[in-house]
Amino acid sequence: MPYIGRFAPSPTGHLHAGSLITALATWLDARHHNGRWLLRIEDIDPPREVAGASESIINSLRAHQLEWDDTIQFQSQRSPFYEQALQQLREQNKLYACCCTRKQLRAIAETRHTHSYPGTCRDLDLPEGDSALRLRIDSGQVSIVDALAGPIEENVQHTVGDFIIRRRGPLFAYQLAVVVDDALQGITHVVRGADLLDNTARQVILQRALGYPTPAYLHIPLAVQADGRKLSKQTGAKPINNSDALCNLQFAWKFLGQQQPDADLGSVAEFLQFAVPNWRRDRIPATLQPISVAESSSNS
Repeated sequence: MPYIGRFAPSPTGHLHAGSLITALATWLDARHHNGRWLLRIEDIDPPREVAGASESIINSLRAHQLEWDDTIQFQSQRSPFYEQALQQLREQNKLYACCCTRKQLRAIAETRHTHSYPGTCRDLDLPEGDSALRLRIDSGQVSIVDALAGPIEENVQHTVGDFIIRRRGPLFAYQLAVVVDDALQGITHVVRGADLLDNTARQVILQRALGYPTPAYLHIPLAVQADGRKLSKQTGAKPINNSDALCNLQFAWKFLGQQQPDADLGSVAEFLQFAVPNWRRDRIPATLQPISVAESSSNS
């Protein structure tokens, strides 16, 4: 099957070092395998989005010559596809409305010492209205092999329980949107940060329910700041400087543990021409522990 990968940032801020590392890893893995690389903007969470962030991300990718195939997909324009998936699940009796508030869920978690949803609304047959919608899980056992992390097993019913796929609002949940879009775009390989690893089992459960294939997964180490906090707009991560694209890419390449070139590369084009054939998955640090960008920068 031809390789189809993707980079799917959320427009909650400008591209920073951590998101560039992921973008480069996904782009190189696709190009190294003679595959296609798609760009998807996951703009389905309006309260968290920053005005102009989508355009800024796109401009930064272009400045670093990480060109994509096909047109850019915006999740905000794909509601009909998510509605179709919800209807399919309704017809299978796999959806139910949930009126539990966050305060109630916190109280339940404290009492039961687990964040697994206990099915409070499962058999109440509540009207959907403005309620959240949960996926009814019958068998929650998932076994997959991540290309870097190795074998992963999880019983979603025990760890998470019936999970939300449409939030109040109504707003489509990340789990539903990403599963639908990966399937409809024909994504065969998902390369993303290790902070999303714990979403994978839920997505596999949803793929099964919708009759979708499961792509191959590779989760790369998460880049964090010197204080251990994830690089993000909320933690003050600085936007990358597009005028210093070559240096940015070399830093990302180094963070990913790749072999350094023997000679100086004087342009972004030369760097990418070197990087594609020399990309090695087995050189990526095989750790689920976050890596500080400060530490990575200081080590030769």
